[in-house]
Amino acid sequence: MSDQPQGFAVILVEPQLGENIGMVSRAMWNCGLRELRIVNPRDGWPNQAAIDAASGAMIPIDNAKIYPDIAAAVADLQVVYASSDRVREMQSRVVTPEYAVREIRALDGQGVTAGILFGPERTGLFNDDIARASALIRIPTNPEFTSLNLAQAVLLIGYAWWSAGLSEEQDYVALGETVPATRQEFDGFFDRLVEGLEKGYFFRSPRLKPHTLRSLRTLFERARLSSQEVRTLQGVINALRRAGAYRFDGRI
Repeated sequence: MSDQPQGFAVILVEPQLGENIGMVSRAMWNCGLRELRIVNPRDGWPNQAAIDAASGAMIPIDNAKIYPDIAAAVADLQVVYASSDRVREMQSRVVTPEYAVREIRALDGQGVTAGILFGPERTGLFNDDIARASALIRIPTNPEFTSLNLAQAVLLIGYAWWSAGLSEEQDYVALGETVPATRQEFDGFFDRLVEGLEKGYFFRSPRLKPHTLRSLRTLFERARLSSQEVRTLQGVINALRRAGAYRFDGRI
């Protein structure tokens, strides 16, 4: 089994009910997925309601890891998707579950780690959460009623993952020699970029700053930067900082 694809991490962002976490665990194990990450569960952890609702699907529950926020939950991952129907408000790449799992399987073959964000039951993911993803997964449903509960969304994407493994022929994404940056590497670069922009008075309108930040993050997320590219961009920031320390012809 060690040479089999490991799948993706299911990341539940602030789930409200233990029962829903248990049903997610059941959906995951139906599809051979075992890595469950939970961000700030409302009712705490461990949760007996989650254990009861899992109906014996305890592998994801037993392996579950708890995180204080999304940044910590995705820090070691190299590719992050977000499951959301809020596609009109964002500029991210939008893919179907089938397309996403083909990408994930190809990346898995290269040793690249991936995760999918699922939002709270009542609100779904917020725009700032979605901006952390390199692509959005939109599950095609009746346009007159697109609402899915948490376990349904996990099951539909999980089933796409499982069924793709039953096919003898699969499409693989050629990565060459590049290794995608971890989320920690990317966030470190982005934080330094924002710090420099703030010092340079780039954000002239406090009201527009959140939207501008999301747009900038989405721009870089779409690029799916490699570790080497992030290091290069860090070097660019360092060079610009050094340049700002000197004056030429009376200008910075």
